[in-house]
Amino acid sequence: MATFNLIQTVTVGAGGAATINFTSIPQIYTDLIVYLSGRYDNAVSFNAGALRFNNDSGNNYSYRVLRGNGSSVDSFSGTTSYIEFGTNQGSGSTANIFGSHSAYIPNYAGSTFKSVSMDQVAENNAIETRMQLTSGLWSSTSAITLITIFPGGGYNWVQYSSASLYGISKT
Repeated sequence: MATFNLIQTVTVGAGGAATINFTSIPQIYTDLIVYLSGRYDNAVSFNAGALRFNNDSGNNYSYRVLRGNGSSVDSFSGTTSYIEFGTNQGSGSTANIFGSHSAYIPNYAGSTFKSVSMDQVAENNAIETRMQLTSGLWSSTSAITLITIFPGGGYNWVQYSSASLYGISKT
């Protein structure tokens, strides 16, 4: 049976924030999971976010995305300086609606490349709904000690965006 242990919760305050960071991640768990409820300050309805480890901004990340919006489906992949972390609402969406995300990171403290599986859902008051599944890989053998989540396009998280990091112990 797995046990989830809360490591840290970050809630964005007034004025927003460019990033949500989990720092000093203890190396005592087998896996990590991140839960995010986020919204951006951009003027469009939806925009993609990003996940980065240990401040590594090199092109050491690859991902594959499958997404749908209720009327169409597409997929794409990339090798970039981050792993795409789903779609969030912007200020062009219905007020006070936040995207919901999770990212599962197995063997985060091991000496092999780090895989990530993510799921996400965002909606605009029944006008449009988006769902996304992402698989990602960080091509580094370093243990993960820092996780950064940031909006794409240079935008900021708005007040009340929140993320929680859990360590998973397998017993």
